[in-house]
Amino acid sequence: MMLKQKNMKRGAAGLFFFFGLLFFVLLIRFIYIQATGIAGGEVLASKLDKKYEREQVLEAKRGNILDTNGEVIAEDTSSFTLIAILSEKEKEHVENPKETAKQLAKFIEMDESDIYERLTKKGLFQVEFGKAGRDLTHETKQKIEELEMPGITFQKKNRRFYPNGVFASHLIGYVEQDEKTGETVGKFGIERYMNDDLLEKNGKITFDSDRWGMLLPDSQEKVTAPQNGKNVTLTIDKKVQTVLEDALTKVEEKYTPSQIIAIVSNPKTGEIVAMGQRPSFHPVTKEGLADTWRNLAIEESFEPGSTMKVFTLAAAVEEGVFNPNATYVSGSYNVPGSKSPRDHSGIPAGQTMTFLEGVQRSSNVAFSTLAMDKIGADTFREYLTKFGFDNKTGIDLPNEIIGRIQYKYKIEKVTTAFGQGSTITPIQQIQAASAIANNGKMMRPYVIKSISNQDTGKVLKTTKPKVVGQPISAKSAKEVRDYLETVVTAEKGTGKPYALEGYDVAGKTGTAEIAGADGRYMVGRNNYMFSFLGMAPADDPQLVMYVAVKQPQLGTSYVGADPVSEIFKPVMQNSLQYLNIEPTNIKKQTATELEDFANQPLQTATKKLKQLGYEVVTIGDGRKIIDQAPKAGAALLPGEKIIFRTEGEMKAPNMQGWSLRDVMKVANISGVQLNTAGTGYVTKQNMKTGKTMKEGDYLIVELTKPNDIVEKKEPDEEEVHD
Repeated sequence: MMLKQKNMKRGAAGLFFFFGLLFFVLLIRFIYIQATGIAGGEVLASKLDKKYEREQVLEAKRGNILDTNGEVIAEDTSSFTLIAILSEKEKEHVENPKETAKQLAKFIEMDESDIYERLTKKGLFQVEFGKAGRDLTHETKQKIEELEMPGITFQKKNRRFYPNGVFASHLIGYVEQDEKTGETVGKFGIERYMNDDLLEKNGKITFDSDRWGMLLPDSQEKVTAPQNGKNVTLTIDKKVQTVLEDALTKVEEKYTPSQIIAIVSNPKTGEIVAMGQRPSFHPVTKEGLADTWRNLAIEESFEPGSTMKVFTLAAAVEEGVFNPNATYVSGSYNVPGSKSPRDHSGIPAGQTMTFLEGVQRSSNVAFSTLAMDKIGADTFREYLTKFGFDNKTGIDLPNEIIGRIQYKYKIEKVTTAFGQGSTITPIQQIQAASAIANNGKMMRPYVIKSISNQDTGKVLKTTKPKVVGQPISAKSAKEVRDYLETVVTAEKGTGKPYALEGYDVAGKTGTAEIAGADGRYMVGRNNYMFSFLGMAPADDPQLVMYVAVKQPQLGTSYVGADPVSEIFKPVMQNSLQYLNIEPTNIKKQTATELEDFANQPLQTATKKLKQLGYEVVTIGDGRKIIDQAPKAGAALLPGEKIIFRTEGEMKAPNMQGWSLRDVMKVANISGVQLNTAGTGYVTKQNMKTGKTMKEGDYLIVELTKPNDIVEKKEPDEEEVHD
């Protein structure tokens, strides 16, 4: 018994010693932490600060891209991400997953079963719905909120919005979010080229909070202000671009070519007024992007065909060797050791004709003779350099390439004179043509007009027109335009399909052969690049336009000039009228400018405009006009829609069959946010006719390409190549 008690005392003493030692170690550790503030190699105060320090992001906006008149082409707008709170610890959480899934499936592109699966996941505080639940519009958000489903909430963020849909898409480009940095990055076009200027930088608010995230008393907020991106204003004119897009769509639908390229420029400054192509794509949905990633106007070089003869003619005129009344013999031009270049089938062989007629009828022999026998091969090569064909134009867009002047052998020198063998880009042709239109001064093309502060509007940088050469004199340029005008007006001129009502046109047609995969020229009446390089008014050109259509499906009823002229004529005609360019070959007319109807009676204004042939649409139920679109002073197109906003509630008009340009008028005057899908003319609208519209509402329209009525020609009409 005594031995047992003795052992117990020893055990108790051991335990006492162990716990005493442990207490002593903890005491020393506590004193050390208290004295140094360090535990586990970390400063506890810092760790505590981090635990209760909260941060909120202040979103900045990417810079806007605007047209030359300040109309929005690309901007950041609010979008919403759908979120479902699942944690039952929260007062507002999803209570009925089955019913919630059923309702949400009506508004997002996700199966009800997939939504239900997400809503019933265990152990999660909240869930999102992937791509289907992102980038929701304000209208969709409102409809979901009206259902008052517990636990369903939204996160607001900025997204890139392109209100015009397919609109100079390869020039403008698009943006994507970088997965690593989270930054919005331009992929190509202006969005990429000007990314550093357009790029925004988010700010943040940092503050101390309690465990529930509430701001602690007497704590100070640390604010890093967001920095919005700069606005970029382009030389592109939205009205001209819209007319161009409509024409491109119609020709694409009617002739299904493999490519279309079109550029409209101001030869006085080098400004690109419009630029479009097919295939194209929608910058939001990316539909069509896989068809081509290149801006064909600057990233495609090809044999230009007979549009190259413009510059051969200009060189001959400048050298003083072009005599329009001198003669030559058509048929072929002899090149020893090579196959002799021949005239196209529209010119009888062995016929004596003047050089002016050779220009009008696009004779290869006439231009071969001018380049080799009149100008001289070496001198002609110098003119190719003077017209800029050896270098990039330097246009302010990414990925510009140059063609290749093949000029080693005699046959290459000869064929270059009439546009075969050597290759150049469409933008090089536009730059070179500015010298003809601008009295000898060649202007560098550009698309960026200015850069400005998004918040203050202050202009930070402006592009100034730049003369990059003077290959010919003003006198020679005028003479060349006179000769090219006869290409359009002469009885046998190849440019007759490009004549405009009220305006003289100077220009040159082109029919270039296309090399196949085997390196040989393709055969068949569809396998050509048909083109036209024209300027108007011919006496003092205000616009230069280049159009090229590759491999249109002509069938037996059409010729190569048809699809090209169906783009050139409506775009050039409407653009000249819109820009208030006075007609030159009809009696003097007074251009119609829209007057200011603000505060006038609706009935009086409507009657007056209808008598002038314009269509009036009213939004508002009042009798007095408070706003209008277009604005006062705008040049009107024939039959154009005039939108009046009156007092009272705004009512949605019936926009069935409207062009995108007219829909944009409604959006601008009413303050609604416009979303578009497709191209062509309106077939659906989300706002019912007569429904009340409020500023900030979303107007969604679906556009469909028109079914063109094919007007067939006589079957025995002969196709004429140039």
